Amino acid sequence: METASTQFSPSRCKYRVRSPTSAGLGGSGPGLAGCGPMNSWAPGTLAVGRVKFFSRHRGEVNSSAFSPDCQTLLTASEDGCVYGWKTQSGHLLWRLGGHTGPVKFCRFSPDGRLFASTSCDRTIRLWDVAETKCLQVLKGEWAGWDWEPTSQAWVPFQTLLCHLTGHQRSVETVSFSPDSKQLASGGWDKRVILWEVQSGQVLRHLVGHQDSIQSSDFAPNSDCLATGSWDSTIRIWDLRARTPEIFYRELEGHSGNISCLCYSASGLLASGSWDKTIHIWKPSTRSLLVQLKGHATWVKSIAFSPSGLQLASAGYSHMVKVWDCNTGKCIETLTGVLDVAHACVFTPDGKLLVSGAAD
Repeated sequence: METASTQFSPSRCKYRVRSPTSAGLGGSGPGLAGCGPMNSWAPGTLAVGRVKFFSRHRGEVNSSAFSPDCQTLLTASEDGCVYGWKTQSGHLLWRLGGHTGPVKFCRFSPDGRLFASTSCDRTIRLWDVAETKCLQVLKGEWAGWDWEPTSQAWVPFQTLLCHLTGHQRSVETVSFSPDSKQLASGGWDKRVILWEVQSGQVLRHLVGHQDSIQSSDFAPNSDCLATGSWDSTIRIWDLRARTPEIFYRELEGHSGNISCLCYSASGLLASGSWDKTIHIWKPSTRSLLVQLKGHATWVKSIAFSPSGLQLASAGYSHMVKVWDCNTGKCIETLTGVLDVAHACVFTPDGKLLVSGAAD
């Protein structure tokens, strides 16, 4: 198994393949892709322009992410390491260890100076990009056991003192605030934790989801945080409140697990689900504006174009789609390049990059 990257161009089709220099990936690997400017998008012009292979992982790749300038690709591997690659050349920049379990998710900060990785080891690691070193390990502290009357069971004591502690199970998602000063994390313990990036201190816990939290994103103005859960709901948390109890709005409509979330620059929210659909919401009024249907598998990644007029989506398959957000119509479909698409993002000039797995 190899890791593929593809760059889509509206006018030419060109492939470059770099053979693997290590044993296979054991199931999947990351790649990347780009397509023509969306502000002059014409249906039927999406074509493959470049394919690259990144194949030095020692386990399956669980997640991938692009830097804000799209010059670097991050990959999170089952082998417990985070990898950094040059997007254009495919050159391996770093392989960073430290986690004691599989790395589940990774994401750059908006200012491009940091990136975060999450793991089954129940921690989040904050890394400095320039020096490629770990700055903070965000984790809980063991405090014994205590009796919890509601569940009638012995539970880790730190769950009762959650304002002092971190996650108790695998951490599945992480997102930075637009100013890169705060970090939100969520996972299998059904809790969202807000951290201060500089100090690594817990700011608050957001509790209420009934199942694992797999996705999160801050609103462009940082006033709200959206979280998506396997309880099939989305919660919009109002972060302006300075009280322990934070007001939230709940968005319901999906019939499957919420797998990905993304805000547009104007404040609209898109959600992808295991029900194979994408919803676009106006969070302030809890209004569902449009429902996008067409994926044959669950939706793994979504991204708004800089203008907010288009949305790209990657299913857990070889299919990548581009949608018109006003009409809800699919204007482009790309198939046959990646076996599994991990992530998609638009560059500042409107090109589409997609990373995923390829045989």
